[in-house]
Amino acid sequence: MSNVKMIRYRTHPEHAEENQRLIRAVFAELAEQRPGGVRYAAFRLEDGVSFVHLVALDGEDNPLPSMPAFQEFQSGIGERVAEGPHPSEATEVGSYGVAFG
Repeated sequence: MSNVKMIRYRTHPEHAEENQRLIRAVFAELAEQRPGGVRYAAFRLEDGVSFVHLVALDGEDNPLPSMPAFQEFQSGIGERVAEGPHPSEATEVGSYGVAFG
């Protein structure tokens, strides 16, 4: 069974676009490297400043921290975030067409 984490946070309004750009760079690098054992999705909520990330790892190894784009995303998070991040473990109750379980 996958280890699923949900991370939610709210950025300062002036940093929301930059945050989104940095997230997209992480996904571009993931698409290029195609590491196994990780499923990752990020969402920008309708308020425009809140984000939710879902990360599922099939094992103990997490390739994200070693990726340059993810390191860049993490490096300035303290300045971009107004609230959070709030990580929490998640247990799938059910899903349809979503590959997190």
